[in-house]
Amino acid sequence: MRVVVVGAGAVGARAARQLHNPATVSDLVISDIDERRSASVAASLSEPARSARWSEDLFDGARVVVLAAPPGDHRDLAEAALERGADVVSVSDDAGDSSRLLDLDAEARERGRRVVVGAGFSPGLTCVLARHAASDLSAVDEVHVAKAGTGGPACARQHHRALAGEAVDWRDGAWVRRAAGSGRELCWFPDPVGGLDCYRAALPDARLLRPAFPGVSRITARVSASRRDRVTSRLPMLRPPHPDGVIGAVRVEVRGRRGAATDARVLGALDRPAVAAGAVAAVAAIWAAEGRLAGPGAGGLAVLVADPVPFLHDLAERGIRAAVFEGNAAR
Repeated sequence: MRVVVVGAGAVGARAARQLHNPATVSDLVISDIDERRSASVAASLSEPARSARWSEDLFDGARVVVLAAPPGDHRDLAEAALERGADVVSVSDDAGDSSRLLDLDAEARERGRRVVVGAGFSPGLTCVLARHAASDLSAVDEVHVAKAGTGGPACARQHHRALAGEAVDWRDGAWVRRAAGSGRELCWFPDPVGGLDCYRAALPDARLLRPAFPGVSRITARVSASRRDRVTSRLPMLRPPHPDGVIGAVRVEVRGRRGAATDARVLGALDRPAVAAGAVAAVAAIWAAEGRLAGPGAGGLAVLVADPVPFLHDLAERGIRAAVFEGNAAR
């Protein structure tokens, strides 16, 4: 099959490496606005990977298109891919991108294709973990997501913007808007990250999780941030974003009922965010090509992955493993 990866940054390069399998991928096309970067990634992988100058014609004949470019134009790229009969996997964690991609649901259904929205570390892996945690409950009342760390420079810039935006949570049947950077909460992540102060931010997680849990009363999402992060979030970044390599973590808490009793499950994962995001995007692309995702339509992985266990197993084979929190999950 033919796969096109748009964007050869920290996440796109990892996704391309995960997809590089001559037994299943006959043509792996990597394109980036920086042609030297896409050429470097392709050269490190050898055939069937190749670099190509950007053009929408690259989507012709593609089975899956992975959008790993910086946030902003994922909707237009996804539309172009759908018109050419390809499934789409977007790694963007931008709230605006996610909303616009979800609006492609009707078109994706009409074309019999899938648009996977937010297929990264968070959202992405967190959506699958939430679905898995909910499988042991007879009813889900609350879902709470938190993440720490960023991937490459584009991810760091998005984190900076998210702390200056408007947070949207789901509460008691309605969307609630609050200022990003508010709502401090100490969240515990897998060691060695441990406990970090996390805050509301302009994140797409609640909108992606809501369709998967129709009866839920609360969905929240937070990111870890320092005091400096919050103070400077409405200013241009004061120093260049760090390169990829800093460890990150995610945490998902699902509360609900098991029969007549209340219960809670907390799952987490620890890895470099770009590495984990690339693996999630690659597995989502493979599942889309193999027809293993629900659909057609546009949605997050909590909606499109009907059975999270095999998906998590595929991620574990790529070194991305989840952990179960043992102890008191009281908030």
